[in-house]
Amino acid sequence: MSNTFNLEIMASNRSFYSGPATIINLPTTEGRVGVMAHHANTVMAVVPGEIDFVMCNEKGSGQERKYAAVSGGIIRIENNDVLLLVDTCESPEEIDIERAKRAEAEAREAMLQKKSKQEYLSARAQLSRAMNRIAVAKKKR
Repeated sequence: MSNTFNLEIMASNRSFYSGPATIINLPTTEGRVGVMAHHANTVMAVVPGEIDFVMCNEKGSGQERKYAAVSGGIIRIENNDVLLLVDTCESPEEIDIERAKRAEAEAREAMLQKKSKQEYLSARAQLSRAMNRIAVAKKKR
């Protein structure tokens, strides 16, 4: 029995990764979840945060751990095929830290203005995304 599964990570604008993997760890509404080969079939909601996965070649050797910042989405696990669909997915190398820091400062300022509950919640979501992008970019470079 193989210890790999087929992993496909799709963002709204591109395919981020497609190939064999041994594990993926991701943030869900139930907390962080790890998925390995032969996981039970399920569908879960994914929340913004950091994912990490171990990709390998077709023979299951030559493993390499990858990290990415993701936005919300869903994951479907079915018959050793894992499909992660998210709005955005960025590797540490793709993240512009200075731009993320500016977005963080703007979101903090918007939260302080407290114009309406909707604007506050929107600013809080923007702050969360900016902080996640900064954390992923700093840890994994």
